[in-house]
Amino acid sequence: MRQMSRRAMMRRAALAGGGLLGLRAGALDNPGLTSPTRPTGRTHRPNIVFILADDLGYGEVGCYGQREIRTPNLDRMAAEGVRFTQCYAGSTVCAPSRCCLMTGLHTGHAWVRGNASVPLRPEDTTVARVLLGAGYTTGIIGKWGLGEPETTGVPNRQGFDYWFGYLNQHHAHNYYPDYLWRNEEKVAVPENVMSQDNVAVKRGAYSHDLFTAEALSFLERGRDWPFFLYLAYTIPHANNERTKFDGNGMEVPSDAPYSKKPWPQPQKNQAAMVTRLDRDIGRLFAKLKDLGLDENTIVFFSSDNGPHREGGGDPAVLKSSGSLRGHKRDLYEGGIRVPMIARWPGRISAGTTSDQVWSFWDFLPTAAELAGAPSPPGLDGHSVVPALLGEVAAGHSQQPHDFLYWEFHEKGFLQAVRLGDWKGVRLDQGRPLELYDLRTDVSEARNVASEHPEVVAAIEEYLKSARTASPYWPKKT
Repeated sequence: MRQMSRRAMMRRAALAGGGLLGLRAGALDNPGLTSPTRPTGRTHRPNIVFILADDLGYGEVGCYGQREIRTPNLDRMAAEGVRFTQCYAGSTVCAPSRCCLMTGLHTGHAWVRGNASVPLRPEDTTVARVLLGAGYTTGIIGKWGLGEPETTGVPNRQGFDYWFGYLNQHHAHNYYPDYLWRNEEKVAVPENVMSQDNVAVKRGAYSHDLFTAEALSFLERGRDWPFFLYLAYTIPHANNERTKFDGNGMEVPSDAPYSKKPWPQPQKNQAAMVTRLDRDIGRLFAKLKDLGLDENTIVFFSSDNGPHREGGGDPAVLKSSGSLRGHKRDLYEGGIRVPMIARWPGRISAGTTSDQVWSFWDFLPTAAELAGAPSPPGLDGHSVVPALLGEVAAGHSQQPHDFLYWEFHEKGFLQAVRLGDWKGVRLDQGRPLELYDLRTDVSEARNVASEHPEVVAAIEEYLKSARTASPYWPKKT
């Protein structure tokens, strides 16, 4: 196991708040990483920030049509950048979606294809590994879900200099945890006391607020080097365990400013969570500006899947899916089409809307191109830098996807394919493929498979080679 250089050790110590206190030697090992060339100062490559919401629906942001929930900072981000209308999550639940985002592979090829304790391997390539090798400081704050303690999947063994948050998705349900992870050390949160049911009986420190404070501090400490920050918030996911006690798993310190709304309490809390998320994204942009980093930082914002029906949540109340059909755990558009906003002052044209079709597995090659690093071979993704920078309109080509592919294993074996404007959905093996024309039917209300047998045949032929076998997620017949 390779020991990190003294410079890298001091870098991680600085990111942890100064000194080596709290970092044991084992936490400084980073197996499987290529030796990074650390810059001695700022370069012209942009900082990269990816903010990921958890279970935020396509229709829960003002600039995507939401009329009840206040999201002024995200709306401003869209007004100052580009808003994508056809971006897709990696999956319809957490872990596989995040695996696609990190590794550039869709769920037919990704190592993690479902919500289970399967860690990333040393040989897996992540965005963080690529950017670390290109000289970036790399940090993740929030929720990981791709490796339990002492496994090869923990963030510090997957290319991240610094990590703070939840490793386990079940643990992340609770917004008042009694511990979190900093690098490979368990850090107590004494303000909170837990019962055995993953429900806090004493609530003093809200994890989302801790993540925001850590993110702002990361920007301060990493300002002298190009950095990649993956800010994986847990809002507005539900605390499913708390739901069993009081029916309201939308855990938030206050339901303001929605206290007087005539909605069920879970929806008041959900709206408050989204607005809290928006507030703190505004704080992040303010910090970048204060540090003089605003014009040299590209910020992405998205969600890991569609809105949930957990914790008392009901997507219909606040029209969380917008006009899309379905929600979390569906492969219809409401489960996988997500908000995607990108902002880079002076490089991304302000106030633009793009209908470029792309997906989470495109992020790794996109980040690599932005960083001036070679994209690893064998990815399912393509760089979308031309679409980001508006170069497509100027005649530059954007490599298209012939197909986009998803599979899901919690309801049998579901598959979905996008081919141009066509969307194929198979709800289980042995059932006929459903076909929708998204150009005229974004709500997937009319199955037109019988009218277009040639399109169905093309998708069926693609499905024969769309995936590789997985020991953890086999194809069910």
